[in-house]
Amino acid sequence: MSFKNYTVPYTGEERYSKKVAYFSMEFAVHQPLKIYSGGLGFLAGSHLRSAYELKQNLIGIGILWKYGYYDQARNQDQTLQVTWMEKNASFLEDSGIKFQIDIHEHPVWVKAWYLNPETFKSAPLFLLSTDLPENDYVSQTITHRLYDANVATKVAQFILLGVGGAKLIDELNFNPERYHLNEAHGLSAAFYLYKKFNNNIDEVKKRLVFTTHTPEEAGNEKHDIALCHKMSYFCGLSIEETKKLTGMDDDAFNHSLAALRFAHIANGVSELHGHVSRAMWSKYPNICPIISITNAQNWQYWADKQLYRKMEDGDDFWWDDRKKYLKKRSFEIVADQTGKVFDPNVFTIVWARRFAGYKRAEFITRDIERFNALTSSTKYPVQIIWAGKPYPMDYPAINDFNHLVNLSKGYKNVAVMIGYELALSKRLKQSADCWLNNPRVPREASGTSGMTAAMNGAVNFSTDDGWIPEFVNHGNNGFVVPKADYANMTVEEQDKYDLDQVYDILLNQILPLYYDNYDTWRQIVKNGMRDVRYQFDSSRMADEYYTKMYK
Repeated sequence: MSFKNYTVPYTGEERYSKKVAYFSMEFAVHQPLKIYSGGLGFLAGSHLRSAYELKQNLIGIGILWKYGYYDQARNQDQTLQVTWMEKNASFLEDSGIKFQIDIHEHPVWVKAWYLNPETFKSAPLFLLSTDLPENDYVSQTITHRLYDANVATKVAQFILLGVGGAKLIDELNFNPERYHLNEAHGLSAAFYLYKKFNNNIDEVKKRLVFTTHTPEEAGNEKHDIALCHKMSYFCGLSIEETKKLTGMDDDAFNHSLAALRFAHIANGVSELHGHVSRAMWSKYPNICPIISITNAQNWQYWADKQLYRKMEDGDDFWWDDRKKYLKKRSFEIVADQTGKVFDPNVFTIVWARRFAGYKRAEFITRDIERFNALTSSTKYPVQIIWAGKPYPMDYPAINDFNHLVNLSKGYKNVAVMIGYELALSKRLKQSADCWLNNPRVPREASGTSGMTAAMNGAVNFSTDDGWIPEFVNHGNNGFVVPKADYANMTVEEQDKYDLDQVYDILLNQILPLYYDNYDTWRQIVKNGMRDVRYQFDSSRMADEYYTKMYK
């Protein structure tokens, strides 16, 4: 096929006819395409799936990471080993498009690969690569590792996504009416467009929309403006011109702040995150309005359809049988990795997501006496599984992971898994009775893993952060730690309060329900499955982007 005057290869819905280019650093479309690290990618993958289902006129722009994010392996003592393996994706099509962009005042060749919508039932996705024989070795390494730890390489990756993505769109002659930045990684596209439209910032603002996923200022990317300039980030603008255009006086270039000034509208990824973002950025003048569109996940891809069918049939016997089968099948993977044989009849708690300090992975182990009492109970037995990938250079998070590995060696009913990617994620959600989520409020922007857990018959038990306030009705479709006056607490006081609440709810509400009143427990699971299906299916989210952001 020819990519010279590219159009989306299916007949679109009239209400979704506006052309959109969706930029994201990572996409978790399907397990064989390992170009994602965590939540941002899971979200972008679900967005593309729903855009395909709704026949929206949207294309994805990303990067083909030669070594992916990293492969999670184990050292001899079972602790985390970071390894990088070359990835193959023979299902991608060569678009035949090659062009040059400037990175570090030096022309770099870029090639575009194409994921056909029919391959994994997702909107069209174009992936950029600099791993070409025409480039020198340093330029080739730009697309080697997602979120490279080297600052200059990371800025080069941002330039590739933004400038390279915008130039690819011109090569395709796609002419989108909206450029949607999923996080600020692709912001350099704004500078490309500024030059393209003869230095008319209004033409840029008209087209640009921005989604922010970061609920604290420190988490937003900042880089030395002189470095960015030297790397050709600003498409030929001088530092003085850039400062004047972005309204930034200091020498740290804040990508998110620039995005909020260049876009005509932005959104947070949950109702709570919308409030947090508006408060966080309110001290800066000239930023665009920030609304909220709550993240969601693709039901068609994630949900266990048989559980839903049994629920709709009202067949509790077969529903129970299916859930036990899902647990049993998942526990085969646990046994294979850890040598521990779990029992599908035992209440199973799963904590699985990216390891990061504020997510408090090892939270329930902090009071070892209570943890030992929980794991040794014969009245209400439990099994606990942890999984997730820390950033490969986040040593405190890796330390947490290794601490749990070493701790788990003393228990037959505690396991720590590696390889937390799409396939294992789905299996662990199917294995869970309780999906435990305990971030430090209000630091979780959305935290969508609980949505897909509910789609597989797991009950959410969480601190009241991210999407949870919009979903959990305590004791009806999930369980939630009641909010305290966190703003006036120290971190230590907040952690102590949350830990006491987690144990109190677990021991006095959740476990007695599961073991002594299973009919009520099953109803809570079903309520969660029903409530998540429509409110938190990404088709609702993809529709809201058209009606609220692209209009």
